[in-house]
Amino acid sequence: MRILWTVGIVATLSGCMQDLGPAGDTLARDAAKGVVNGVVQTRFPGVNAAPYTDCIIDNATGSEILQIAEAAIVGTTQATTELVTQIAARPETVRCALNKSLGVPGLTL
Repeated sequence: MRILWTVGIVATLSGCMQDLGPAGDTLARDAAKGVVNGVVQTRFPGVNAAPYTDCIIDNATGSEILQIAEAAIVGTTQATTELVTQIAARPETVRCALNKSLGVPGLTL
């Protein structure tokens, strides 16, 4: 019963976020940032997660952001961690993270 309730909430919130347009996008991105921050801090203790989190969110698709945001409600799973890791490994994300951490705008790899 609890699983059905959780799935229903997630589905409802996902639909609401999409229906709210920019406000829904902001809500989803904020929820996803919290999840991504936690994943980055767990995988890389002692690292300032904020710049990496921003780069991961900025390089995620809308559906990926919704998937990650759902983890804020139901909890982070291995699938969530793998998704965040996949996004983090994309060339655009790596470039963004290097630019933010080194402070070198326009760095090309």
